[in-house]
Amino acid sequence: MSAKYSKVQGYYAAGLWSKNQVRNAVVKGWITEDEYAEITGEDYV
Repeated sequence: MSAKYSKVQGYYAAGLWSKNQVRNAVVKGWITEDEYAEITGEDYV
């Protein structure tokens, strides 16, 4: 699990981050594409 996975997941679950912001976390290397799918329930495109 990526170092910032819990933080990103928490922000998304609390409604503080949108899917686009979670996608940006993948671009920045904070989480993986698979982790994006786990957090949002959608495949990373």
